[in-house]
Amino acid sequence: MTIYLPIAELSVNIFIILGMGAAVGFLSGMFGVGGGFLITPLLIFYNIPPVVAVATGANQVVASSISGAITHFRRGTLDVKLGTVLLVGGLSGATVGIWIFSLLRAIGQLDLIISLMYVVFLGTVGGLMLLESINAMRRAARNEPPVPRKPGHQHWVHKLPLKVRFKKSKIFLSVIPIVALGFAIGILTSIMGVGGGFIMVPAMIYLLRIPTNVVVGTSLYQIIFVTAYTTIVQAATNFSVDIVLAFILMVAGVVGAQYGVRVGQKLRGEQLRALLGLLVLAVGLRLAIALVVTPADVYSVVMGTGN
Repeated sequence: MTIYLPIAELSVNIFIILGMGAAVGFLSGMFGVGGGFLITPLLIFYNIPPVVAVATGANQVVASSISGAITHFRRGTLDVKLGTVLLVGGLSGATVGIWIFSLLRAIGQLDLIISLMYVVFLGTVGGLMLLESINAMRRAARNEPPVPRKPGHQHWVHKLPLKVRFKKSKIFLSVIPIVALGFAIGILTSIMGVGGGFIMVPAMIYLLRIPTNVVVGTSLYQIIFVTAYTTIVQAATNFSVDIVLAFILMVAGVVGAQYGVRVGQKLRGEQLRALLGLLVLAVGLRLAIALVVTPADVYSVVMGTGN
């Protein structure tokens, strides 16, 4: 059964799109990630134009992030003040990112840059995650306790000026690195169609030393508004959000996430990180191969969007 995507300007098998959405939703529920860094490459693999894949894939991130953020708010594990500071940087970064996105599209280098960024980020994040999880499993096999952090240890980030006290997170931290982190994630969101949680969460834990119990909820809070803003602006400036595709992905993703949560509860943390690391590396490798292998059709004709 095929369905026509008006913005992507092509017909697709609805069951394949439903399968993609359900699979990414399943993985999102199992690993606790937004899934934007997975759904966008998958859509590109299925010949959805990258400009549409990036802008439309962010919709699924918005849907899953709202659900997660509400749960964390009810549990008291969401620092709204910290999330708002992140949001200031995120919205600024998203605005700059959309400008870069439009510029790359105008000069005809958007598809290449998106693929290269995914290869670099997925390869780096997947490799580090896999290495860390393997070391954790080895320590567990030898019954070695995890290496504790030194109490009172001060990172260079904590010596920066303009400090603000965040009561919910119980930290006294400069707003400079927080805004900078949000700015970087905002750029990635608008160019790559990702929520950025797979980078933001580790950075908040290991770089900013924010307590783990509030990191996920606060990250989701920022992701909601940045991805929603990016989607609206992309639709208004680049006309690249396909509402039909977005609706199918969101419906399938919500269903898949429910089953993913159940499976994820049966696995240990280091096992989940190892599996996610392998998955991220596999997607990055697939994109890297596509960049160097000679395509079947050397030339292609693409319909441009009128301004």
